[in-house]
Amino acid sequence: MSTSPQPDPKDRPARLTVGVVGAGRVGPALAAALQLAGHRPVAVSGVSDASKRRAAQLLPDVPLMSPTQVLERADLVLLTVPDDALPGLVEGLAETGAVRPGQLLVHTSGRYGARVLDPALRAGALPLALHPAMTFTGTPVDVQRLAGCSFGVTAPEELRLAAEALVIEMGGEPEWIAEESRPLYHAALALGANHLVTLVAESMELLRAAGVEAPDRMLGPLLGAALDNALRSGDAALTGPVARGDAGTVAAHVAELRRHAPQTVAGYLAMARATADRALAHGLLKPELAEDLLGVLANGTEGDAG
Repeated sequence: MSTSPQPDPKDRPARLTVGVVGAGRVGPALAAALQLAGHRPVAVSGVSDASKRRAAQLLPDVPLMSPTQVLERADLVLLTVPDDALPGLVEGLAETGAVRPGQLLVHTSGRYGARVLDPALRAGALPLALHPAMTFTGTPVDVQRLAGCSFGVTAPEELRLAAEALVIEMGGEPEWIAEESRPLYHAALALGANHLVTLVAESMELLRAAGVEAPDRMLGPLLGAALDNALRSGDAALTGPVARGDAGTVAAHVAELRRHAPQTVAGYLAMARATADRALAHGLLKPELAEDLLGVLANGTEGDAG
C-alpha cells in the first residue's frame, strides 16, 4: 500500500466555478463541501445580515454579488432559496438572459423536482434537483454532517450520473426520487424531522412544568433508544399506554394536559389515535382493549370542541 502523501484538495485544479444564490443555511454549506472536493466558489448572493455572516464564515473571501452576477461567474449555480420563491426566481433569471447554455443549475428544494427548472432548461441550462435530507444550522458543523447524508436526486436521465457524482463529492449518498414523487418524499421528511422537533420541545416544556431540572438529559437516552428501535423495527417498536390499550392512563394524560398545557391536547390526541391505528394493524393493541381507548380519545376531542 502506498504511503505517499495525498494532495490537499485546495491544491487540486478547480474543475467548476461555483455560485450560490440565496445564502441561507444550506447554500454556503454545500458550496464549502464542493470546495473541499476541489471546486472553486466564486460568488454568493445574500441580502440579510445573517446571510452575509453565514457567507463570510463558510465561504471567506468569496464576494457578495447580485443573483445575475453570480450566474455570470459560475459554471455550477446552487439555487438555495425557500420553496415558494424558487419558481419565480428561475423564471426571472431565464427571462433576463442570466442563464447560460451548458450551465449546471442546481436547486435544493425537497418539494420540487427538476421540472421547476424548465425555464432555465429552455435557455440551455442543465437542471438538477439535489435535496440534502438534513437539518442545517448555518455553521461549519453542517459541512461535517453531510458525510453519509442522503440526498433526494431528481434530474433528466442524461444528467443522472453528473447529479450523483456531485452528491458523492459533497460526502452524501444519492437516492433517486421520481419527479412525481417529490411532494410525497418531502412530506415524509417533514413529518419525521420537523414534527419531531415540535414533539421534543413540547415534551421538554412539560417535564420542566413537572419539576424536572434537566429535561434534555432525561429525554436524551429515552428518545435515542426509541429512534433507534423505530428505525430498526418500525411499528414493532411501539410501546407505552396507547399500544398497551391502557385507557385509564391515557385519560389521565389528557386531563393533566388540559389542566396544565391545553395547547398540547390536540397534538397528543392526534398522535395517540395514529399510534392506536398502527398498533391495532400490527397486532400489538388487542381489539377488546381498543374500544375503551378509542372512546377516551373521542371524548378528549369533544372536550376540545367544547
